[in-house]
Amino acid sequence: MKIEFADSFSKSLKRLMWHESRIYKTYSLFRHDLPRFFSNIWRFRRGLWGYYWWDHHGLLKFMEDGLTHMSDNVEKKGIEVDISRLKKVEKMRRAVQLIQNYNNDSYTEMAEKELGEIVYYPFEFEEIPDKPGYSRLVEKESEEEQEHNRKVFQRSRDIGESEWNELWEIFKGQDHNDYIKKVNGTEENGDDNNNLWDEWFNGSGMRSWWD
Repeated sequence: MKIEFADSFSKSLKRLMWHESRIYKTYSLFRHDLPRFFSNIWRFRRGLWGYYWWDHHGLLKFMEDGLTHMSDNVEKKGIEVDISRLKKVEKMRRAVQLIQNYNNDSYTEMAEKELGEIVYYPFEFEEIPDKPGYSRLVEKESEEEQEHNRKVFQRSRDIGESEWNELWEIFKGQDHNDYIKKVNGTEENGDDNNNLWDEWFNGSGMRSWWD
């Protein structure tokens, strides 16, 4: 049996060998790596400026900026088919929004939109009759207003907890075993499962976010 290789194979092999050479790696360092490095410094400047070893908000800021850049490019330049690619873009942007809500502590404002604004009164202090020289804060809110404020603050905490869990569910992605079960169920019923993946996949799962 005679084995022959197409010209494209030889060209690909030569290109691979060239990319592994020291000359090319030196060229790539100055042509690609260093420009990308300085570009990334600018892209992640807000995260770099706001990063402290003792606070996790800076780490989330890196993720926000990285996901914003990734989602824009996957949407415009991605080569994957639209039906799955755009689902991924949607989940990336939802993750960005969730990170922004967390870092900006937007939950009280969101709760107020649902339940009404928190009742505030200017601080006012009064002297304590039996403790000369001591003062206490005067509570001006009625019982109804205090109950309303408690509901708003509780709703704010609930929203924050729900969105935090949603963020990590997006990163984790779906359980592939659920898809296998759907495939097996479809085969047992004799149904066509050609579009089953497109129907099941929702775009979540950071490990699938690449192009």
